Amino acid sequence: MAQGDKPYRVYRGGRTKGRVPLQRRVEKTPRRDGGRPDRPVTPAPTGPAPPRRRRWPRRVAMTLVLLVLLVLVWAFASYFALARELDGANQRLGPVPLDEQSGLLLSDPSNTLLLGTDHGPGAGREGARRSDSIMLVRTDPGRGRTAFLSIPRDLRVQVPGHGDAKINAAFQLGGPNLSVRTIKGFTGLQVNHIVVIDFRNFEQLIDALGGVTIDVPEPILSNRFDCPFATQERCQRWNGWRFAAGEQTMSGRRALIYSRVRENRLKPAENDLTRGERQQAVVRAIGDDVTSFSTLVRVPFIADDLISPLATDLSAGQFAQLAWVKTRSGTTLRCRLGGTPTSIGGESFLIGSEENRNVILMFLGVAAPQPPPPGTGLFGPGCVGG
Repeated sequence: MAQGDKPYRVYRGGRTKGRVPLQRRVEKTPRRDGGRPDRPVTPAPTGPAPPRRRRWPRRVAMTLVLLVLLVLVWAFASYFALARELDGANQRLGPVPLDEQSGLLLSDPSNTLLLGTDHGPGAGREGARRSDSIMLVRTDPGRGRTAFLSIPRDLRVQVPGHGDAKINAAFQLGGPNLSVRTIKGFTGLQVNHIVVIDFRNFEQLIDALGGVTIDVPEPILSNRFDCPFATQERCQRWNGWRFAAGEQTMSGRRALIYSRVRENRLKPAENDLTRGERQQAVVRAIGDDVTSFSTLVRVPFIADDLISPLATDLSAGQFAQLAWVKTRSGTTLRCRLGGTPTSIGGESFLIGSEENRNVILMFLGVAAPQPPPPGTGLFGPGCVGG
């Protein structure tokens, strides 16, 4: 007990009776200068510490909300960029007798006609407006299947109002309108949508995608066309375009050359049907890249390059549905029509085979796919998976 402290309190009237109330001592903080303490120290709490509030759920929720908003903004930007460019593509197409789409592309089968026109510079192409590549693409969401039907450009058919002619002549005689009427009359198939690809701008589309990956089945040494050199002397010493066998990424220029090769010096038996298969491979590769995630995230920036080579009836919504169905497709079927090569009036034709009817049924999914019959060679009609 410190000096001067008493164990009792003194009141007027004398000392209190009973138990003496003691005064509790309060600890005081020592001063830094060693002087007398001047303020009390609050004793440390003896109970459990209050629980800390967790903030990470709130932060995660805010991050998710921001991501959803970013995706929505990006989706709207992509949609409007496509819609703007497709408006121009719709105007470039003009009136075409298409069959009405039953339901949505997301849920119902649909046939889309792809026409590739090649009237760029080069021998034999000046002023030509024939469709070098003719292909029907059938998407069937219910079966998870995408089927390609390649139609040889030299196939002899009835062109409405013009008699018998090569099927690719319909485009030059009457544009997409007559081409659709001719193909519908020959195959008996509906055509719900159409996409016309101008090969003059083919390169920029592929370059905008960053190139396409093509699996070349056999090595190719082409004839001399579209010489890459400036002088005639250098072109005469040039052997032609070379393509090694195997999977390779091609730029727009190289993919265009690959699809144009008509003569393979390393395999003289190749014909126009083989060229059609090469074009089909390039179109499939473009379709795969257009519907890839890396392309979709760049749509606001590359929509112009993607759509400018096209003329189509597809709207932005239908284009997006087609891309989604193609992405979700589990199986692929590759079909081709065929026939017998012949010459009429000094011009080469392909007379259609009776087996073409069965190929169309395979394309529709009504009949089981069968490869070309043995002995029919490169002109045989049939379907193969993959």
